[in-house]
Amino acid sequence: MSFERVLRWTLVTIAVAGLSAGIVAALAGRPDLANLCWIFATAPVVAGLAVSIARDFLSGRLGVDAIALVSMSAAIALGQPLAGAVVALMYSGGNVLEEIAVTRAEHDLRSLVDRAPREAHRRADSHVEEVPIGAVAVGDRLLVHAGEVVPVDGVVYSAAATIDESALTGEPIPVAKPRGAAVLSGSLNAGETFEMTVTSVAGESTYAGIVRLVTAAQTAKAPFVRLADRYALMFLPVTLALAFVAWLISGDLLRSLAVLVAATPCPLILAAPVAFIAGVAQAARRGILVKGGGPLETLARAHTVLFDKTGTLTVGGARLLSVEVAPGETADKVLMLGASLEQASHHVIANAIVQAATERGFNLEVPEQVRESMGSGLHGMIDGQRVSAGSREMIFPGAHAREWASRAIRRASWRSALIVFIAIDGRPIGALLLADELRADTPRAIRLLREAGVARIVMVTGDRAGAAQAIGAALDLDAVLAERAPSDKVDAVRNEQRLHPTIMVGDGINDAPALAAADVGIALGARGASASSEAADVVILADRLDRVGEAILIAQRARRIAIQSIVAGMGLSTLAMVAATFGWLLPVPAAILQEAIDVAVILNALRALTPAHGHAGKSMTAAAGRELHHDHIALIGILDRLRSIVDALDDAVAESAAALIAEANKLVQERVVVHERDDEGNVYPELVKVLRESHGLSAMSRAHREILHLARLLARVTEDLPSEKVDRYLIRDAQRLIEAVETLVRLHTAQEDDIYEAVAAR
Repeated sequence: MSFERVLRWTLVTIAVAGLSAGIVAALAGRPDLANLCWIFATAPVVAGLAVSIARDFLSGRLGVDAIALVSMSAAIALGQPLAGAVVALMYSGGNVLEEIAVTRAEHDLRSLVDRAPREAHRRADSHVEEVPIGAVAVGDRLLVHAGEVVPVDGVVYSAAATIDESALTGEPIPVAKPRGAAVLSGSLNAGETFEMTVTSVAGESTYAGIVRLVTAAQTAKAPFVRLADRYALMFLPVTLALAFVAWLISGDLLRSLAVLVAATPCPLILAAPVAFIAGVAQAARRGILVKGGGPLETLARAHTVLFDKTGTLTVGGARLLSVEVAPGETADKVLMLGASLEQASHHVIANAIVQAATERGFNLEVPEQVRESMGSGLHGMIDGQRVSAGSREMIFPGAHAREWASRAIRRASWRSALIVFIAIDGRPIGALLLADELRADTPRAIRLLREAGVARIVMVTGDRAGAAQAIGAALDLDAVLAERAPSDKVDAVRNEQRLHPTIMVGDGINDAPALAAADVGIALGARGASASSEAADVVILADRLDRVGEAILIAQRARRIAIQSIVAGMGLSTLAMVAATFGWLLPVPAAILQEAIDVAVILNALRALTPAHGHAGKSMTAAAGRELHHDHIALIGILDRLRSIVDALDDAVAESAAALIAEANKLVQERVVVHERDDEGNVYPELVKVLRESHGLSAMSRAHREILHLARLLARVTEDLPSEKVDRYLIRDAQRLIEAVETLVRLHTAQEDDIYEAVAAR
């Protein structure tokens, strides 16, 4: 316990003991002893306060404590030790109440530090030894028992591990980690005992970085407290003037003393720090680590937000956008063969292809005789077939690409995507389009910022202008700054800062300079401690971009509560001072009334610990949200096939066109229509219970009706095929219907994913 904390409790103990002893003495008929006890209760508080004021004055600050010092000193000098003792108790007790409030508010932050492991189980030859966490070195093999916190960053050495990462990412469901997968310190072993290989020592691991940030958050001081001192500079002369007026009116110094006692400014002393520290703790509960009240106060005034693109607005890696197929082939076959072959590669693109196939439920084959041509692609044998996956130059060496391939290349160019062609025995059968894509919660994050009052949102990225402009247009950003080096990002931040308070949001090392330069830097730190996390003022521990908007809303609420507490406390104190000026309030009752005002102010400031009304409530479970999302992933394969059919109808003759239209109708009726009817009948009624209003779902239901209408038209076309002449006009009509269904369903499922993401995020 620090010296200042001991001093606070000592002074309040003396004040309580002296006041109580004086009351007992007064009841026993010993007023002389009672006065002595009350003076004894007041004098130490006066002395401690005088030292504190002198120290602040030498530092260039004169604040709210001066009024308390004047009132207690005047009470003793004017022979009113009881009033002085009550003020002493009020002042010292207010400081202790502040400490209790701060302790309560910091509980969530301290819990992060308290759960940090102190020891590790290290394998040494044939036995396991207990070693201090600081003795663990890179390359060591550690044993992590069931229920233990992972002590340092590493990779799984055992066949598999089940990890609970909720403390770091907010993900409530344990994650299965295969051999070689990364595990972060601070996560919890939710399965059986497993072995891991250390990749970072304790001081450089994820959890150590978080602990350092927690320490910074607990020790920082809010500039808003100094603003309270500025309020006091106005309040002090008003108090002295009213005390002088009270003396002029009555000629009685006791009336002036009553004014001073009623003016004791504990609301100013307590309101701002309690409200802001409570706001910091509330943010921590939501996976938002704010390094003290200063950044929180600045967040509340945010006007402009700058975002990095890759890894911040987007997922930061390749994702499968679409599957393009040659005539007569299927998207499932292209993806399955491509993913089976790519299992043999460690390239990031290969991982994205394999992941896409796994999400769609494909059972991949094991490739044989794999040969990788660095920078161009792979060759290998799958079920006796020679399969190749790679660039255009590898699949079409020295030849013009075919029409379908040219179309795929053109589409890849439009979407700033990478293209991987797939071939069997030298015959191209399709292509996979991959690109970075928006995070699932990015649209909601941008919408939340607009709702929080952010007037300008800018993307600043080192990526190419085409890719950046595509993302900017999708999100309706106010400006897009592309092809910017780290120094250019700093310049962009400073240009915006000249006009308005500016926030920078990023996740990479190259974002660190801009994060440090901004009024508030916000780092997405869920994937590990990095230079960006160290440079930032706010770190989002949960892997959610929409927490940026939540941080601003929490900051705005904490600031409102602080101002409300200050204004209300000053207003009530002013009313008490006026009453004392006219003789309606004596010194002792004035002191008691001021104590009640203090308690009310503290309780009001502590409201910042709780969520705003309307934030809490029913929510969809994360498991339910994932299940609905997986249903949509399964639907993507159907939509890809519908797009392939639309492309194939361009050159199809009558007989093959009829077969393709019939296939499309079967997919629409058996998969799409069934899915949309299930959404309307089962999913949406549950969503209505979660959403605060159902108007948005009404619009979504309108999309269901349009999809079902298009499906009926397609069914009608299919029914008439035997009796109709299948000419180019009928084919064109069928193409339009199929393409309309595919486009509308793709957009509609993306909108539903946004809703599921939002209601599962509360």
